[in-house]
Amino acid sequence: MANLFHKQAKIYAQARPSYPKELFEFIASKTPNHDLVWDVGTGSGQAAKSLAKLYKNVVATDTSQKQLDYAPKLPNVRYQCTPPNIPLSELESTVAPPGTVDLITVAQALHWFDLPTFYQQVKWVLKKPHGVIAAWCYTVPEANDNIPGVNDKFDVVFQQFYADSHPYWDPACKLADDKYKGIDFPFEPVGDEAKQTGPFAFTIERLMDLEGFFTFIRSWSGYQTAKDKGVELLSDDVVESLKRAWSEDDVDQKVVRTPIYLRIGKVGNLE
Repeated sequence: MANLFHKQAKIYAQARPSYPKELFEFIASKTPNHDLVWDVGTGSGQAAKSLAKLYKNVVATDTSQKQLDYAPKLPNVRYQCTPPNIPLSELESTVAPPGTVDLITVAQALHWFDLPTFYQQVKWVLKKPHGVIAAWCYTVPEANDNIPGVNDKFDVVFQQFYADSHPYWDPACKLADDKYKGIDFPFEPVGDEAKQTGPFAFTIERLMDLEGFFTFIRSWSGYQTAKDKGVELLSDDVVESLKRAWSEDDVDQKVVRTPIYLRIGKVGNLE
């Protein structure tokens, strides 16, 4: 998958959303210390830049150097290009010594990982017992302002377009479509009264025009896979259909809401 996202690096940096402040404040409230974060699969640093405001230091890793090249340069963030599976013998020099990381974050990437290998690394680097892992995904955006009857047509047309694109999505993406409900997540709930590790719901809100929405679609892994197979998902007919639906209410820019689903847990004393 590194090669796929390498191809999309520039458009990914332009189109992928930043995450809401409330998400990071919720996560930070669950870690006793705020010294060191490992942001895994950082891409172009969408999460790292927000984590840098709440934690002293961030190590942000990705398998694509080209994506890292587009990440914001911040004094307390160290970017590192890594292989998909970092050997435990190299984890200390690449990320951090064992038992020294307060928080591990994975934004819109956990479904791509070799989870048994990754979870070994998680248990190795996190502080025990209260080191936290937080992983989130987002699902299909909506542009109808959450008001029944207001431009529902665009969301209907877009949902059909998304369904038609499914043959070009990797099967791993089904875990994100399922809001990470079924993803393996062998960690303990955080907080005195917590009984589950999620998913907990948040929302990304951003003002977009239709061209910005098309750019977001072009940043999809499914879009790139289709393109590699000679298929243009945003064909002239599809573009026209989406344009007609978008202009139904004569508003050029719309508030696009994207649901986020967070799994969060602490490492406990897991070996």
